[in-house]
Amino acid sequence: MATTAVKPIPEGMHTLTAHIVCEGASDAIDFYKKAFNAQEITRLPGPGGKIMHAAIRIGDSVLMLMDDFPDWGTLGPRALKGTPVTLHLYMNDVDAAMQQAVAAGAQVTMPAADMFWGDRYGQVVDPFGHRWSIATHKQDLTPEEIQQNMAKMGNLEGCGDAAKT
Repeated sequence: MATTAVKPIPEGMHTLTAHIVCEGASDAIDFYKKAFNAQEITRLPGPGGKIMHAAIRIGDSVLMLMDDFPDWGTLGPRALKGTPVTLHLYMNDVDAAMQQAVAAGAQVTMPAADMFWGDRYGQVVDPFGHRWSIATHKQDLTPEEIQQNMAKMGNLEGCGDAAKT
C-alpha cells in the first residue's frame, strides 16, 4: 500500500497559529462567526460538555480555542482579569469589521483611525476578554517614513499598542 508523505505543516495552516482559552468556548465560536465571519472547522467535546479543542477559520487563518479548565491550569482572560495578548486581523474594511464586531457584542477600546504606519486601525475586546486589533492597510511606507510620521505626532500617550507597532 502506497503512502503519501505527511506535510509537517498541515494544508491550510500557517507556521504560527494562535490558540486561545475562553470561558464559554462554544459561545465564543458563535460570537466569532457573527463578529468576524468565522467558519467552524472542528470541535472536540470534553468533560461536562466543555470544548477540549476547536478550530475556526477567519479569512485565510486558523484560530484554535478551548474552554477554560481551571483544575488543569488553563485560564482565560476573565479568570486572569485581562490579557497581555492582542490578536490582529487585517480586513478589507476596518470600519465595517469593527461595526460588525460591536453588533455581535464586542466593545470598542480604540476607535478606528488612520495611523502613522500606514494602516487604518482600531481595537475591540470580545465578550470573552480577548483583545483584537483590526486594520486595513492603506499605505506602504518605508521604516524611515514611519519614523518621520511618528515623530510628527509628538506625544503618543493614549495610543496603547498602536504606538509600539
